[in-house]
Amino acid sequence: MDFKLIIAIIRVDKLEEVEKKLREIGVERINISKVKGYGDYQDFFARNWMVEEVRLEVFTRREEAEAISAAIMEAAHTGLPGDGVVAVMPIEKLFLVRTKGEATPDEFRPLR
Repeated sequence: MDFKLIIAIIRVDKLEEVEKKLREIGVERINISKVKGYGDYQDFFARNWMVEEVRLEVFTRREEAEAISAAIMEAAHTGLPGDGVVAVMPIEKLFLVRTKGEATPDEFRPLR
């Protein structure tokens, strides 16, 4: 299987920039969730130290993972603690619910 999963945790205020950048490079499939957490940056003045962030998930072909990761990092970067993380993980199998079958690299095109 030649698929990767990119998971990025970024600042809420950088989401629009990241989405725009991903559209510019042709990413057509993305999932976004609101999450809370802390790492580099902790809001000590908040009740529970958690910071609101955004989690992006992109399933992509192996050869497109680096370009997508670089685009996310470029658009999300501020140089301050709490900019986030980007992880690229292998996918063992990927199924399409519509077809009830395993996706092949030829039919799965997250980039135009």
